[in-house]
Amino acid sequence: MNSEIVVCLEKGGQKDMAEAFSRRTGFCMMDKPGSQLTVLFNSKGVSLVGFGLSYQGDFENMLHRVTNGRLQHEMLVRAAKSEKEGRKAIDATAGMGEDAFLLAAQGYEVTLYEQNPVIAVLLKDALRRARKHPLLKDIAGRMKLIEGNSIDQMSKLLDPVDVIYLDPMFPARQKSSLINKKLQLIQKLEPPCSAETELFDAAIKTRPSKIIVKRPLKSEFLAERKPSYTLSGKAIRYDCYTL
Repeated sequence: MNSEIVVCLEKGGQKDMAEAFSRRTGFCMMDKPGSQLTVLFNSKGVSLVGFGLSYQGDFENMLHRVTNGRLQHEMLVRAAKSEKEGRKAIDATAGMGEDAFLLAAQGYEVTLYEQNPVIAVLLKDALRRARKHPLLKDIAGRMKLIEGNSIDQMSKLLDPVDVIYLDPMFPARQKSSLINKKLQLIQKLEPPCSAETELFDAAIKTRPSKIIVKRPLKSEFLAERKPSYTLSGKAIRYDCYTL
């Protein structure tokens, strides 16, 4: 974890949450944002600021993707389509939870695993706010966040799971103009996944009905495992493994 990350509590921020986060991570509490990365607690919630950028998770930005019939056009939703009652999914690489939100909107009870404590606290705050939003609360209510390493956590699962979703961080395209400020900051926190084989093996051992892996369109298969079938878009694809 970056030792230069600091925690800043401003007026209206949740003091108990900020202090507990500082103690747990070992990040110093400061009176004002640091020169690089700062986890900022204020009246608007929790955000990550640094390098002239600011990011806060906000599921309200996802509403246009799940309303007015648009949800069924999402490739991930098509990949995970199921009519089963009480279906359950795991997002083993949660990030900021956007893909898990799509699965929850489709009706899945989704358990999200995120091991990076900064990303986890940003996601926790985004979910907290979403559960108070009249149009988001039902979807967010089907999302449960667990902070920790999903490889370790999946080995402890006892209940059956229908879908496991994997979206390991992959190297950014340096020449791409599409890298938004969220990714610019998140990539400073979390390096590309170096345990792809272990991640895939842990997912298989959980014995889900399906594993779905998000990949850049022209990249190799995760852990060199050929999928059962693939759904492809313009820039990304979803490799689907039926077990």
